[in-house]
Amino acid sequence: MTFELSSVARIGATSVLYILIALSILSIAVMLDRWVYFRKRRTNFVDLTTKLADLLRNNQITEAEELLAKNPSDAAQIARGALTRYNEGGDAVEQILAKEIRLQRSRFERGLLFLGTLGNNAPFIGLFGTVLGIVDAFRGLGQSQNAGAMANVMSAIAQALTATAIGILVALPAVIAYNVFQKKAQDVEENASALGNVILADLSTRNHDSAAKHGRPTARPATVSSSVSSEVQA
Repeated sequence: MTFELSSVARIGATSVLYILIALSILSIAVMLDRWVYFRKRRTNFVDLTTKLADLLRNNQITEAEELLAKNPSDAAQIARGALTRYNEGGDAVEQILAKEIRLQRSRFERGLLFLGTLGNNAPFIGLFGTVLGIVDAFRGLGQSQNAGAMANVMSAIAQALTATAIGILVALPAVIAYNVFQKKAQDVEENASALGNVILADLSTRNHDSAAKHGRPTARPATVSSSVSSEVQA
């Protein structure tokens, strides 16, 4: 029974190294995919916001939709979905904006769960490989009778510790990439909410002007920040 467990330990230590190498390759692929994704969708957000506000102020709703449709950023596409309900009022815009953020989130957060999980667990996988390697090294020490057995054990333990080092090496880039891309995903949501605020501000201004013209009380301006944030995180 002890021999069988030792054999499993020897095979397992080697397998852990191969698993870590495979995971590192996958993590690099995810990092490259996310880097290309966000790079293709870079935009001058300040300029986009200014142009959108100008078009809405001039009642050029169709042109505003075209502006958002041509912009590559996820925030613009989310805001475009909300703008299609412009004529239905602020409540409809807020609801559609929250819905679009939910639908689009799977696109700009793709792969982040894998990076976060790998960053948290790769060191433990490496440590598991180290334990298996040390078990195999001491098995060899128990079976060896020559004077050089201790040197062989020390060499085997050094090789076993390599698994822990590789686990940490795999985890560090994954954690860094996760934090970077998670921040970019949060920026998408914040930018989409900002564009939604531009749309709601224009609607509020129109309602205010219309109410003043007809002598009616003005409605309280709507904002995206509170309602959309609570709905998106629900």
